Amino acid sequence: MKKHRTAKTAGQSVDAIEVLEEILGSLRITEDNVLNRSTELATPETDRMLTVPAPAVYNESVPTKTMVSDLGYFDGDRTKFEDWCRGIHLFLKSNRVVAADERITAVLARLRGDVAEIYTQKKINELENTEDTQSWKEFVEEIKTVFSNKSKVADAE
Repeated sequence: MKKHRTAKTAGQSVDAIEVLEEILGSLRITEDNVLNRSTELATPETDRMLTVPAPAVYNESVPTKTMVSDLGYFDGDRTKFEDWCRGIHLFLKSNRVVAADERITAVLARLRGDVAEIYTQKKINELENTEDTQSWKEFVEEIKTVFSNKSKVADAE
């Protein structure tokens, strides 16, 4: 072991630096260390862990870039509903909004204009005053009935 000196170097003693050098020296990886450790660690379990892919984990606190930007508001114009509805479905999917109540809330938050706002307020009251939850499928059918372009349907018939 090296002789300890007590001279000061930039506010630290040389002793502390030597101690750190010794610790770091013991952490050096050599070829012998790698060969010896790899044979000790090779087991069927470690082999399996190396071949099985790790599950995908999404950190919800980290914002992610989505492929579909927010469409903005639906103003109640029935001639624009189909395009907006298709877009909101893609927006919800790309943002991984999967729970029915979260999807419904996201859609209601994007309805503006006379008829749309009346529908939104009615729906909020309905959801607050009942313990039953509505399925996403039922909600989609309901807004399609309320906002779809009825003249387009009549023209198709």
